[in-house]
Parts: sequence; C-alpha cells; structure tokens
Amino acid sequence: MPETIEDATFRDDDWYAEALVDRHFVRCSFHRVDLTEATSRGVTFTGCSFGNVAFNASRHVDSAFIRCVFRRCNLFEAEFVGCKLVGSSFQECDLRPLRVTGGDWSFVGLSGADLRGVTVTGVRMREADLTGADLTDATLTDVDLSGAQLHAARLVRADLRGSDLTAMDPTSVQRAGALIDAEQAIVLAQALGFEIR
Repeated sequence: MPETIEDATFRDDDWYAEALVDRHFVRCSFHRVDLTEATSRGVTFTGCSFGNVAFNASRHVDSAFIRCVFRRCNLFEAEFVGCKLVGSSFQECDLRPLRVTGGDWSFVGLSGADLRGVTVTGVRMREADLTGADLTDATLTDVDLSGAQLHAARLVRADLRGSDLTAMDPTSVQRAGALIDAEQAIVLAQALGFEIR
C-alpha cells in the first residue's frame, strides 16, 4: 500500500535528485520545492498545487497528477512516461524542452502555453485546452486530440502525423509547414468543406 500524505504543506524543501516511490499526496501544497533531477515512480498527486517548483530534468514514470495546479513552475528538460495528468492545469510555467511519452493528459489546461519544440508521443489529450498555445516546431505524433481546443494555436512546422485532428478548425490555427499524413489530409479537407472522391 502506498504511503498517503494529506493536506500537508511543503515550503522551500530540497528534494534534489530525490527518488519518490509509491506515495500518494492528497490536497498538498508545494511552494518553492526543488525537485531538480528527482524521479517519481508509481506516485500519485491528487488535487495538489505546485507554486514556483523546480522540476528541471526530473523524470516521472507511471505517476499521476490528477486535478493539480502548476503555477510558475520550471519543467526544463522534464520527462513524463506513462503518466496521468487528467484535469491538471499549467499557468505561467516554463515547459521547454518537455518530453511526454504515453499516458493520459485529457482535460489538461495549457491555454497560451509556450510549447515550442516539445515532444509529445502516443499521449491521450482528449478535450485538452491548447487555446493560443505555441507549438512551433513541436512533435505531437500519435496523440489523441479529439475534442481538444486548438483555437489560435501556433502549429508552424509541427509534426502532427498520426494524431487525431478531428477537433481542429484548419482556418483557426497557424499551420505553415506543419507535417501531416495522407489520412489526416482527408480529415482536414473535409473540415474545410471539400468532398473527397
């Protein structure tokens, strides 16, 4: 059974290179905690808030951040593998360069986020809010973006191959040089009112 920690506040703690395993944090607050190069495996954060937390070069495997709020956090070179971030939101965070492989990021709030050059592969991002996000030169391959909000997003030179783009209005995004496959081209042509014969 994972150790459960509820309603705790962690402030100015040094967790540099800490290895977090099988813990469950519920409604906890983290302020200016240093998680640089830390690792988490099988750790769950539920309803937690992170303010000015350093996640630099941290690696998270099969962990969950459910309905968490990240404010002014630094995720430089952070990596998430098979993690669940359902319902979490990122506000004024440094998210570059970020690497996400697998997992479920549905309903995540990334409105206006600077995601230039990030790599997201094989992730479920259903109904994620990417309104106005800058995904220039980003890799979003095999991503489930069904129902995602992409209005005014910058997808310039982004690699979108294999991703579900059914929710995207091609006229409402900046898309110059974006890379898609033939199947996606048909979906986008139909979204623009073309008939494919």
